[in-house]
Amino acid sequence: MTWEILTIIGTIAFALSGVIVAMEEDYDLMGVYILGLVTAFGGGAIRNLLVGLPISALWEQGHLFTIALIVMTIAFFFPKLWVTKWMKWGLIFDALGLAAFAIQGALYATSMGHSLSAIIVAAMLTGTGGGMIRDVLAGRKPIFLRNEIYIVWAMLAGIVIGLELVTGTVGIMILFVVIVVLRMLSVYMRWSLPHRTLSQ
Repeated sequence: MTWEILTIIGTIAFALSGVIVAMEEDYDLMGVYILGLVTAFGGGAIRNLLVGLPISALWEQGHLFTIALIVMTIAFFFPKLWVTKWMKWGLIFDALGLAAFAIQGALYATSMGHSLSAIIVAAMLTGTGGGMIRDVLAGRKPIFLRNEIYIVWAMLAGIVIGLELVTGTVGIMILFVVIVVLRMLSVYMRWSLPHRTLSQ
């Protein structure tokens, strides 16, 4: 049940983020659908390849495709109902999607008996893969390559779950909230990782 809830939250959040980017880039309806779908499902597809699942496993998520298509259709045809709210709360939706998919990816890899390193990478790719594909298709610099901390919080989910520091539904939901809060704090407090440019 926890897994399913996290998946639905992540799917809706990332589908909406794909829609808003597509609308900012003035894509048509099919462009909106494509960008929304790759954002919502791209990370899971990359994760499946990583952990050894056939890519066809993606098509077993018919109900999630239906949810994503309904959400994107409503978002496209009735933007006034949500765009202003997205501009205000969009960062929270992105944080929800990151946390939900990172935890889901880590749980998936754990259930298959993979090593800690594989669990961490599964969390990273599931949490950020869809956004990476979205930004590349839209001609933008992927969010996890910017100065602000992003992918680290997905790694944290993988570490915590891989080391079994949390167990059960309550523990997973607490971890979910912690990752969302850390992501929001990293933006508003302008936390960043060390970075360096090559100067001539």
